[in-house]
Amino acid sequence: MYLFTSFNEPATDGLRFLYSYDGYKWTDVGRTFVKPEVGSKVMRDPSMAKGADGEYHLVWTSGWNKDKGFGYAHSKDLVHWSAPEFIPVMENDSNVVNVWAPEIFYDDESNQFIIVWASTIPFKFPKGQEDENNNHRLYYTVTKDFTTFSPSKLYLDPGFSVIDAVIVKRAAKDYVLVLKDNTRPNRNIKVAFGKDPLGPWENVSAPFTGNFTEGPSVAKVGNEWLIYYDAYRNKRYDAVKTSDFIHFDSVAVSVPVGHKHGTIFMTTKKVLNGIIASSK
Repeated sequence: MYLFTSFNEPATDGLRFLYSYDGYKWTDVGRTFVKPEVGSKVMRDPSMAKGADGEYHLVWTSGWNKDKGFGYAHSKDLVHWSAPEFIPVMENDSNVVNVWAPEIFYDDESNQFIIVWASTIPFKFPKGQEDENNNHRLYYTVTKDFTTFSPSKLYLDPGFSVIDAVIVKRAAKDYVLVLKDNTRPNRNIKVAFGKDPLGPWENVSAPFTGNFTEGPSVAKVGNEWLIYYDAYRNKRYDAVKTSDFIHFDSVAVSVPVGHKHGTIFMTTKKVLNGIIASSK
């Protein structure tokens, strides 16, 4: 069973879920969970990962340009949630403009969660056509318990503005990073490769989507990977499939109108049925 974390504009209602039995056709559960009550009180880019503790851990963008951290909540069944918390990962740098699109990854080899997000620190890095306040690089922290977090550090500087980083584990010492090149006029999606989820990341690819695309979400379906993305200028959701992250083919998918990007993850029939039942 596949679940897709989601939000609808204007992002003030909270977490939504889509579900799918085949990874291609998605249905909206029809209600919201986890009200965005921290930071600037919005929820964008909800990202989910399940740990060895059996808990589902959720992080999200809580504000556009004021928040120096992100929102966090956890749940065992995806229906009943902890009170939202604010994790101030960039509060020690007064020049930080934003904390956008935190992506959570559970590293099962080190039993820790890696959270990667995009922040802008004006005049710190070379830039292209984009404004200094939109020249992002990726940063990260790690945690085992969501109480203690490692100091935030630079995760990736590929030489261009970058956001929306999704870590994919193919095998031991074989990882892919799916990312958005946020430079003008590109704003498209690429991949990079590494032997560790903390990098270094090498061989950044050419884009495999058109311009004005963002928010990649990755699902393993059979022997292939589906990469969903938000073609936001066209107001639609599209996907490509790949077996090697080198060759990409467009594929037909069905996503409800209004869905905005989050994380695709696997769950059990029991958990899915519980979510569906809670909406009735």
